[in-house]
Amino acid sequence: MSGQIKIWGRINSSNVRKVLWCAEELKLSYQQIDAGGAFGVVDTPEFLALNPNGRIPCLQDGEFTIYESNAICRYLAKKYGTVPFVAESLEEWSLADQWMDWTTFSFGMPFRNLFWNMVRTAPEDRDQAAITLGIEHCSQQFAVADAVLKDQPFLSGEACGVGDIPLGCLAYAWFNMEIPRPDLPHLAAWYQRLTERPAYQEGVMSLLT
Repeated sequence: MSGQIKIWGRINSSNVRKVLWCAEELKLSYQQIDAGGAFGVVDTPEFLALNPNGRIPCLQDGEFTIYESNAICRYLAKKYGTVPFVAESLEEWSLADQWMDWTTFSFGMPFRNLFWNMVRTAPEDRDQAAITLGIEHCSQQFAVADAVLKDQPFLSGEACGVGDIPLGCLAYAWFNMEIPRPDLPHLAAWYQRLTERPAYQEGVMSLLT
């Protein structure tokens, strides 16, 4: 390892949770630095020199700096990962990539609006239309994953891998918000398997705020 790994970002960010979970799966030693939200930091010259977008997460590995959560996870997996968490073949790696990108582009704003209203907004101020839309949209997307998980234990295949990380972080919020959810048994079983992983417990399962 070229130097101490630093992960910038608050632990209640789903994107930061991706990186923390990945680092835990890889059994890396790292320093997590609170930034973003109430912690500020992201608009300081020091942080903007690392990520000019002023967003979290951001990772430093010695002299190397990278931002964007999926990119960070891919970097860590390729540099420090081993089979089976990291795919052995190009085809398996590409499928993991597919699920990472699918999650990012399939959930987006509807999930964000749902989470923001249910977790970060007082009940009397919630946008019920956004909540309804978010539940409907996300239910449809989770059903896609449920159909795949009928035939394999993880999105990444027979073993948990980086392809499971983005959706796994959203699933934690999905199953812990007080909302009606469709019966998706394979998704629920997959989520249960994730919750039994020490790395998931450590990297993801902090209080939703």
